[in-house]
Amino acid sequence: MTIRIDPTARVSPLADIEDSVRGTLIEIGARTMIDAFVKIKPAGGLGDLVIGDDCQINSGCVLYTGNGIRIGHSVSVAANCTFAPTNHAIADRDRLIREQGFQPSKGGIVIEEDCWLGAGVVVLDGAAIRKGAVIAAGSVVRGEVPEYAIFAGAPAKRIGERGG
Repeated sequence: MTIRIDPTARVSPLADIEDSVRGTLIEIGARTMIDAFVKIKPAGGLGDLVIGDDCQINSGCVLYTGNGIRIGHSVSVAANCTFAPTNHAIADRDRLIREQGFQPSKGGIVIEEDCWLGAGVVVLDGAAIRKGAVIAAGSVVRGEVPEYAIFAGAPAKRIGERGG
């Protein structure tokens, strides 16, 4: 089996976690909460999904495994966020997009510890959200978000940093 859920994690019976037919690992850490109507889908690549300890993934979030997602400890993800660590190939006009497969990996998605993502955030392949960062609701994240930075917008840009 490629799904590992720590016995202290709380996964709603209304969450949908699909097992991979290609061996993708899905791992959920200790005391992590996966709310109702969260969808975890192995699709778009061979990357693993590893969620650390003490995280919260709220209702309506969709996580495609794609080129991989690594979520550190104590990360809070508000409702209706999408994690898409893959991109469709689109260059060939003579073929349907769905027949072109996927573009090469940009490194998957990394979210370090103690981050907060507001409602409706979209995180794309190659995003690296560093320790303590905050992403405002409705933002689209691609590329690097520095430690303790606050980002907002589509595409997300720095609007401040956490105090300290």
